[in-house]
Parts: sequence; structure tokens; C-alpha cells
Amino acid sequence: MTIPVAAPVRWFEQHRQEVATALAGVVSGGQYILGPRVTEFEQLFAQFCACPHAIAVASGTDAITLGLRVLEVAGKEVITSAHTATATVAAIERAGATPVLADIDPVTHCLSAESVASLLSPRTRAIVPVHIFGHPADIDGLRAVIGPRDIALVEDCAQAHGARIGDQPVGSLGLAGAFSFYPTKNIGALGDAGAVVTHDDRLARQLRQLRQYGWDEMRCSQLHGQNSRMDEVQAAILALRLADFRGAFRRRREIARRYDEALANHPEVLAPVTAAGATHAFHLYVVQARHRDALAADLRAQGIQTGRHYATPMHRQPAYRAIARAKSLRNVERLYERMLSVPIYPELTDHEVDRICEALSRWRAGGK
Repeated sequence: MTIPVAAPVRWFEQHRQEVATALAGVVSGGQYILGPRVTEFEQLFAQFCACPHAIAVASGTDAITLGLRVLEVAGKEVITSAHTATATVAAIERAGATPVLADIDPVTHCLSAESVASLLSPRTRAIVPVHIFGHPADIDGLRAVIGPRDIALVEDCAQAHGARIGDQPVGSLGLAGAFSFYPTKNIGALGDAGAVVTHDDRLARQLRQLRQYGWDEMRCSQLHGQNSRMDEVQAAILALRLADFRGAFRRRREIARRYDEALANHPEVLAPVTAAGATHAFHLYVVQARHRDALAADLRAQGIQTGRHYATPMHRQPAYRAIARAKSLRNVERLYERMLSVPIYPELTDHEVDRICEALSRWRAGGK
């Protein structure tokens, strides 16, 4: 049997009865958009992120867009990583800002504070650090670079539910944190959904308005808003996923530990590294190999799917070749030649994990 690189259906199959009960409750409740289940999930997720406010929205992309819109970034520059999903850069553009691409740290693959420092300008209004693969970005380093400037940190936490720096969860480290609940995420919905978390009361009020046409309590538009509302189905599912999170998080980290052990002292495949003081969420387990394509082919022949996150860096994609970027993106370029994602999700069986560990540990370029 082939082991898929991602399999969100497995969780739903394992929790079929709870899901059916939750969906039946939504249907019989009669309120399907921004209802009581959304409110309940917002409260639970705010607590999860150690923030007083969580604002549920329609997608992770909307979460970034709205998190930037409340900062009035239109006409300004927003710095982010050249190593990210397209959604990050697209969200910056949707907020009316100009994206500027920085290089990454060669170890954590997150936004490089040094590269960001070279890109700061009087037009810089915000920085969007991406907690890539589930590893927290260097927030302290970015704060040091920002110094006294009026530049906000809006965290892209789409891959990092549960990740921490010390005892602080991601999302609580900047002015706002944007989360995605796309089905394959560590907390995944039954469709698209997202949330913004923040400590700032004023931002929270504006975010709640912006997600629904800029309305006040009388449905009068005080701001130029949009339609980005979470529905009750997604909120009901996400409450179940959140209740199940601790066990799932432990399982992800246990699988990552098994892979680390399998790759210890491997001459050709590098395991991911976690920085001191960081807790990795392991949304993805990304190895590096000089003969990456040969490794992928070998795993595929053994029934193990792999992925490339991502196949093309942002600055090479036709739609984004002209946007501003650091003079050197050498760390991004090097990573894209070598990286490969192997399956990591809590529903992997012990037998499947054993298969992957054995395949990784035994592989050598040229079959030697």
C-alpha cells in the first residue's frame, strides 16, 4: 500500500461518529454563518494561542490580508520570505502593499533577520515572518532589526499550530498572528478556514468589522470590508480537532524523533534542525539531499509518496519575478535544489513509520 504524503481523510474516518454528530447539530441549529459554534471556537482558539482575541475568517490567506489591512499597509512595503506558499505574497498584494522578498536562515529556513535588515526602507510598514514547516521564525532577531521603527510583525502561522518559542505560542509573539485551517494543516477543517489572533483590542474590533463588510452592530459599513466569515460547519469540526490536538501534536513529534534517529549520521540525507529554545510543530518533515530526485524516486518505488514544499521559489514564479527582493537569495536557492518532504501526520501507523525509517536510513545515491 502506498503511504500518501498527506491524508486528512484518515482523521475524519477515525472520528466519523463525532463528526456526524457535530454536523447534525449544525444543521438542526439553523444558524450557519458566524453562529454560536464560531464564537465558541474563537474563545477556545484564543486560549490555545495565549491571546485575548481570535477572529475567525474564511481562509488563511484572508487572515494575513485582514491582519495587514488593519495596519493600513496600502501603498507601503511589507517584507516576507522568498521561501513560502504563494498565499503569503498574494495576501500582501491583496492588502494593497508591495511585497519585498528576503532570504532565509540556512538552518531553520525561516526569515533571515540579517536579510530583512538590508531591505528596510522608510516605506516598510510590516514584516510577515513565516513559521515555515512548523519551525518558529527568529522573532527576537527581527525585533532587534526593527528597533524603534513603527514596523509591525504579523506572523504567518499557517504551518505552525502549537509551535513555541520558550513558553510562548506562535501567533502571540507579534502584533497579530494569521492561521490557516486548510484540511492538511495540523488543525484542519473540512474546507477552507482561518483565524487572526491578537492582543490588541482595537485591532480585534476592526478585524471583526472587516471580515463582514465593515459593518457595525446596525449593519452599517463603517469600514471598507469584505466577506470573510467562518461557517458553523468549519467551527464545529475545528472544535473537535482542537480537543484532539495534544495527542496529535505528541504523535507528530514522536514520528519526527523516529525519523531523526533513522537519519542520524546519514552520509547523504540531512534531517531538519530545531533551534535552541524552539518547539517545532512538524507540519512537514523536510529532509535535504544533494541527490533529492533520486531519493524521491527510490521512496516512490517503495510506495512512499513525497512532496516538494515548494516546487518553485516565489521569485522564480512568472507572476512575481518583478517584485523587489534581496540582492542575494542564495539560501533559498540552495534549499530548493535539495529539499524533500516525507509523510508526517498523526494517523500514520507504526508499521508505516517503520517503513519510512528503513527506507530513509538505507538509501544511498547510486544504490550503494
